[in-house]
Amino acid sequence: MDKRINIYEAKTHLSEVIQQVCETGEPYTVCKNNKPVVDIVVHKEKTKMSLPKPHPEFNGKGGYLCDPLESTEDLWPEEYR
Repeated sequence: MDKRINIYEAKTHLSEVIQQVCETGEPYTVCKNNKPVVDIVVHKEKTKMSLPKPHPEFNGKGGYLCDPLESTEDLWPEEYR
């Protein structure tokens, strides 16, 4: 369940609130005049993305399906030429 705390309480007990959020993983919602303003949540580390491994079939060669210098005009229907 979402735990709510007003700004004054959050300011007064920020260290305890942060420690509790880190231990339990449950977020706190900080409110002003009973309206949510911000959430205090546990920070998650970003994972580093890597490039996909090359396909062994291509072995460093380009993956063209046809000659890039050849005209492809005849592949298009007549109404789109």
